[in-house]
Amino acid sequence: MNAFRLLALAGGLTVAAPSLAQQGTKADQATLAKIKDEGLNRSKVMETAFYLTDVCGPRLANSEGLNRANQWTQKQLTSWGLAKATIEPWGTFGRGWDIDKSYIAMTAPYYHTLIGAPKAWTPSTNGALRKQVVVMKATTEAELDKYKGQLRDKIVLLDVTAPKTSFEADAKRYSDDELQKMAAYKPEAPAAAANSASAEMEQRMAQRRAMLALRTKMSEMMLSEGAAAVLSSRGGSDGTFFTSNGAPYAADAKPVLPELEMAPEDQLRLIRLAEAGIPVEIELETRTRFQTQDLKGYNVVAEIPGTDKKLKSEIVMLGAHIDSWHAATGATDNAAGCAVMMEAVRILKAAGVQPRRTIRIALWGEEEQGLFGSRGYVKNHFADPATMKLLPEHEKLAAYFNLDNGAGKIRGIYAQGNEAAAPIFQEWLKPFADMGATTVTLRNTGGTDHLSFDAVGLPGFQFIQDPLDYGTRTHHTNMDTYERLPADDMKQASVVVASFVYQAAMRDAKLPRKPLPAAKPEQRM
Repeated sequence: MNAFRLLALAGGLTVAAPSLAQQGTKADQATLAKIKDEGLNRSKVMETAFYLTDVCGPRLANSEGLNRANQWTQKQLTSWGLAKATIEPWGTFGRGWDIDKSYIAMTAPYYHTLIGAPKAWTPSTNGALRKQVVVMKATTEAELDKYKGQLRDKIVLLDVTAPKTSFEADAKRYSDDELQKMAAYKPEAPAAAANSASAEMEQRMAQRRAMLALRTKMSEMMLSEGAAAVLSSRGGSDGTFFTSNGAPYAADAKPVLPELEMAPEDQLRLIRLAEAGIPVEIELETRTRFQTQDLKGYNVVAEIPGTDKKLKSEIVMLGAHIDSWHAATGATDNAAGCAVMMEAVRILKAAGVQPRRTIRIALWGEEEQGLFGSRGYVKNHFADPATMKLLPEHEKLAAYFNLDNGAGKIRGIYAQGNEAAAPIFQEWLKPFADMGATTVTLRNTGGTDHLSFDAVGLPGFQFIQDPLDYGTRTHHTNMDTYERLPADDMKQASVVVASFVYQAAMRDAKLPRKPLPAAKPEQRM
């Protein structure tokens, strides 16, 4: 019994073990050389990233910026020769939201401009405000009572944890030892893994429910007490702040107060002054705008048609989410992934590749609110994970490759527990050892669109990327800008992705699949 068959049996695979030739299908070295040459010497990846970030701007779900990006990418993919470039609705999302103006400063005890931006889906202020502040600190509902009668016509400052001094660099690359540990990872027994994950998830969910319940009570109290606006902070340091939504995007969402998220240093200065009894006055104005005419969410899809008579109906997909948060231009999260995936298909077209299977790129919308774009696409085309009723296209998907962990170069790939796919990926990475891409791990990375495919038993994968300063400086922050995109890393990633997509489109068999998962009815918090 060969090694592949042993792996298949150990993983409980439902597919027959392919031959060694089907496993790897020796790469066409001449084509790989063309891919490298085009991607490294005539790259357009940074030009694409410039348009997605600086030209299109922030791309919040269902915003004007996201619509600009959808329109631009559709035209760009068409200009490169891809077919069927379409802005395809995935389902109903909710209200759009845009910022027309945002200004905040401290005017007493002295004047100083402050760093902040409106939280998504919060309303405008009633013109320009100049108001006194009040600090509100509460960890339980009972502690809210002491603020009754104190909030009317005030700007409320919510508490924030002070940033700690760090003696480590913001950015890092994976060390050889870290990559080796990834490669040596062995999955837990399914039952043990499920029990461990379930307990951990339940604990996190309970904490999040309690936090959200308290914040809902605070919001209701501030609104009923007649507060003018809210200033909050979710952390960060050195002028960087993390951003999110301050109200639901649902069309029937309840009203909330205008709210800005602040750099923690500015927020903490205001709190210290107010708690010292020194009157603090804030001047602010926000003008935000809701869009309710079209509540749908959209993905951009385009393809390179397959040429093999038997295989052209099968699909190899690659994708990244095109939406972002709004405090910056969403460079590392995730214009980087979109630019790389777009560059990968541009490289394949420029190199004259004639894929046996059809290659389809998808730029997902509304990922930041819960992988909505990819989940909607999977539900519409392949299967609903709540019922696991398979659609005809489910059998036709050969593989899906995703990029959404920042702008660092690719160091390998997460095999998502798919033991049968691991040796194939090891073979495909060999031509890129000199470019730093060597590692295949059975581990998974969470929170990216490949999970939508894995949830219905399709082979979906996310690449391993050097973290750089993604988790410390750019992810969901006001510093997620074009300057955080290293050109050489982006070029390398484009070449690796193009090669993986090419080899998946050319091999005799689709990539092996794990067993179909059980149906999972939707769970709400």
